[in-house]
Amino acid sequence: VAPYERPALSKGFLLPESPARLPSFHTCVGANEERLTPKWYKEHGIELVLGTRVKSVDVRRKKLLTATGETISYKILLIATGARALKLEEFGVDGSEAENVCYLRDLADANSLVNVMQSCSSGNAVVIGGGYIGMECAASLAINKINVTLVFPEVHCMARLFTPKIANYYEEYYQSKGVKFVKGTVLTSFEFDSSGKVMAVNLRDGSQLPADLVVVGIGIRPNTSLFEGQLTLEKGGIKVNGKMQTSNDSVYAVGDVAAFPVKLFGETRRLEHVDSARKSAKHAVAAIMEPKKSGEFDYLPFFYSRVFGLSWQFYGDNVGEAVHFGDYLSGTFGAYWISKGHLVGSFLEGGTKEEYEAIAKATSLKPPVEDLAELGQQGLNFALTISKKPQPALPIEVSHSTSGLVLEKPMYAWYAAAGVVLAASIAGFAYWYGRRRRRW
Repeated sequence: VAPYERPALSKGFLLPESPARLPSFHTCVGANEERLTPKWYKEHGIELVLGTRVKSVDVRRKKLLTATGETISYKILLIATGARALKLEEFGVDGSEAENVCYLRDLADANSLVNVMQSCSSGNAVVIGGGYIGMECAASLAINKINVTLVFPEVHCMARLFTPKIANYYEEYYQSKGVKFVKGTVLTSFEFDSSGKVMAVNLRDGSQLPADLVVVGIGIRPNTSLFEGQLTLEKGGIKVNGKMQTSNDSVYAVGDVAAFPVKLFGETRRLEHVDSARKSAKHAVAAIMEPKKSGEFDYLPFFYSRVFGLSWQFYGDNVGEAVHFGDYLSGTFGAYWISKGHLVGSFLEGGTKEEYEAIAKATSLKPPVEDLAELGQQGLNFALTISKKPQPALPIEVSHSTSGLVLEKPMYAWYAAAGVVLAASIAGFAYWYGRRRRRW
């Protein structure tokens, strides 16, 4: 099928009522008013080659070889190969081929999961993994009235992002919807029936869970194999510069596969999220089309999720000390992360559009924070206040796109100073020239 956005697969696609289906999410870069179907590509002069894959790449010769034997030459190559789901077999557990063991990375996976869900209504589902896929699939399964048990090795869900306090809120909410949690252990093997379907899950702690359906969400790996030995790799992905350009100047990389410099952190990161994919793609195209006009990619890391009636957003980095704020009973709460005396990360559940925009802007500004207790008391007001403060005017030479109102006083001040210097220079020259004439 034509390219589509993956987030729908773990959200609207799995819902029992009015589920999302193509072509509704045949979109890209947030252009939700357009459905980028094969017809759209044709109308815009883009050759869309479906039903095949690239078998090998020769970066030096600038050629691709497809599985059908076709050779494609290029002037510019943009790599958007994304990532693949990790399989249980990579951790020594067999059984992925069973028809009721599901992964969720592409449309075929989603269709398979929906079919199994529909065949085991009111049955038992075991979800392996407490990250994005695990949490979002568990919520969708519960909404489909399936009994869900979530299994993961960490001490709480979403361990890479959530603090224990934040995780506790979501775990209690999920439990109120009937989801059970088994933490601190992992899957070791399956029990199969005579037809080869999984009927139970064995865990390392010795327990066994009945299962009509198993969903595995244990992480992803970037698809870099075509370029190993040809391009510089870093952080598990393909290393790029601030223009999304790889170690070969005719090759660019974007999305999950790209390891790029994040200015906010001062280091190279690889980010697995649709927002990063959209914005890195847009920046790469700008750099390819107008290399002299495009600057360095300046990205604020962003993650979000929507489950049940909940919705949260996170910006920046979750390093340093976490300061919690808000009312957990009302469902509007969050946290700031402070590192080296500055705000570097912000999380908010249940916010308004204005509040989410405020924490995003505040995080990008990295304001100093001296009193953590006071920050906790201020809560959202801190971000709202910081985001509304007027920022210092940009230097004159780079402020051409700023409004005239902002530049009016700085420009006049500059003109006045320049006029004084020019007048003094002319007067000095006249005095010197007059004295020389008298000597001649």
